[in-house]
Amino acid sequence: MRTRPLSPHLSVYKLKYTMLTSGLNRITGMGLSVGLVLLVYWLMAVAGGARAQAHAARLLSLPVMKLVYAGFIVAACYHLVAGIRHLVWDTGRGLERAQSQRSAWLVVIASLLLMLLVGYGAWLAMARTP
Repeated sequence: MRTRPLSPHLSVYKLKYTMLTSGLNRITGMGLSVGLVLLVYWLMAVAGGARAQAHAARLLSLPVMKLVYAGFIVAACYHLVAGIRHLVWDTGRGLERAQSQRSAWLVVIASLLLMLLVGYGAWLAMARTP
């Protein structure tokens, strides 16, 4: 019986900007799915009455949750901008190597700017709450 050829291992491939940005887009999408679970928990607690809402408020206001929320901001901003890039690719534009590399940098820069803007807005909103 003939042995089947093995599929190339990941170590064969060089890490390129398109592979990196696509992988980060998938990872941030999975992170947003985890965030959706927290959102559903909060909504269920709100619907569950004052006692459940107070318990959820205590849990979701722990200091470690601020890091989790910051991670969600990072994931949402990157995933949004990278998703727009993929929508542009779906039109058949920007697929050439130079354009793809330029758009990869644009995704990184635009998502960083969006992260700063959203983070600043969240900071101001926290400062206004009593």
